[in-house]
Amino acid sequence: QVQLVESGGGLVQAGGSLRLACAASGRTFSSYAVGWFRQAPGKEREFVAGITRSGDNTYYADSVKGRFAISRDNSKNTVYLQMNSLKPEDTAVYYCAGRIAVVSRRETEYGYWGQGTQVTVSS
Repeated sequence: QVQLVESGGGLVQAGGSLRLACAASGRTFSSYAVGWFRQAPGKEREFVAGITRSGDNTYYADSVKGRFAISRDNSKNTVYLQMNSLKPEDTAVYYCAGRIAVVSRRETEYGYWGQGTQVTVSS
């Protein structure tokens, strides 16, 4: 079992950057694929980015491709989401999620979730 805690959210102006972190407890973190999801007010939660257990492969939603980068450091049990060129439409609560399998874009396939961190991008 793994517990996930997000950090790094905040308020930033459009065009700015933030780096989110997802810290995991447990010795088997490297066994988990990790996804970042986000949920804006009044909208469904959506896939943002995912990374395989080894970190060799990454996946992105079209809306963030080229602006966001997901990475992981298994020695630190942490996954990062570097967000550049932020837009007001990126405003949402960001969640990281883990599953013992390949990356999925479907939130229902993740069994472990963090509490979320708020990202607000002002215009």
